[in-house]
Amino acid sequence: MSKRLAVIGGGSWGTALASVLAPRFDQTRLWIREPEIAKRTQATRINDVFLPAIPIHHAVEIETDASAAANGADIVLMVVPSRYLRAVTASISPGLKPDAILVSATKGIESNTLLRMSQVIGEASGRSRIAVLSGPTFAREVAMGQPAAVAVASSDAALAATIQEAFSGQTLRLYTNPDVVGVEVGAALKNVIAIAAGVCHGLNLGGNAQAALITRGLAEITRLAVAMGGRPQTMAGLAGLGDLVLTCTGDLSRNRKAGMALAAGQTVAEIVASSPMIAEGIETTFAAMDLSQRFGADLPITAQMKAILEGVKSPAEAVRQLMVRSLKEE
Repeated sequence: MSKRLAVIGGGSWGTALASVLAPRFDQTRLWIREPEIAKRTQATRINDVFLPAIPIHHAVEIETDASAAANGADIVLMVVPSRYLRAVTASISPGLKPDAILVSATKGIESNTLLRMSQVIGEASGRSRIAVLSGPTFAREVAMGQPAAVAVASSDAALAATIQEAFSGQTLRLYTNPDVVGVEVGAALKNVIAIAAGVCHGLNLGGNAQAALITRGLAEITRLAVAMGGRPQTMAGLAGLGDLVLTCTGDLSRNRKAGMALAAGQTVAEIVASSPMIAEGIETTFAAMDLSQRFGADLPITAQMKAILEGVKSPAEAVRQLMVRSLKEE
């Protein structure tokens, strides 16, 4: 039986996934939204904006029409920024196969609805065969064939196992997880903590501060995930601690770079304008604070990041506020 994959979103992560997964499918299509980037990528087999200097697998077909890319696919992998996910999903839904599986590889929270990405896909598509892919992965390393492990989450164990079998190979290993809420909350909020890690690095606060931030950041993410119905043990796994450590410490982390820029005195507008790649943690910070009020979860680090992003506090003052909070048990 033919297996066809559509990757909707030609940023760094979508391009990397299409390239590494292509050998496992009979057909792989990659939709790149920007026509000029798509045309160059078709000609050179390199996405020079989002994944420069790394050739794309020869079997990947580059598409400029999202619906055409998704048409006939058995698995549709959604890798578009969170702010565009609903519109793109709705646009491709009419042409999807009845039994197609939708997989979200987007990390974030929809700003106006506060929905998780799988919920957005479900609403926009009217479908329920949905899984979530998340874990500690830098796109460049995955595209280069370096080993990585991720979680695939679904409330349907058989569906998760189907994606696990379809995507796992010699360089990408998948573990199934039934906790969709925990996996998605971990994926979204680790970007917020990574901005804070970048602030700490930019202020030269040292290794002690970084370790404390990651540890307390994990506690913060866990509080919200559990309040929303997730499992605490998920936060000790790939989609929790694994992704958090990588994003907070790795030089390829765009959210960490955003925090470093904030520490250097750049404004949010300047940071956003400086790169075509989106630091999801900026928007997620505001959505996370709304979620904290809705579910009664205390998010002190996120609150300080919001104050920095709004320009209400300097990075140094925000750190000071975290240190002088009322004392409590761990």
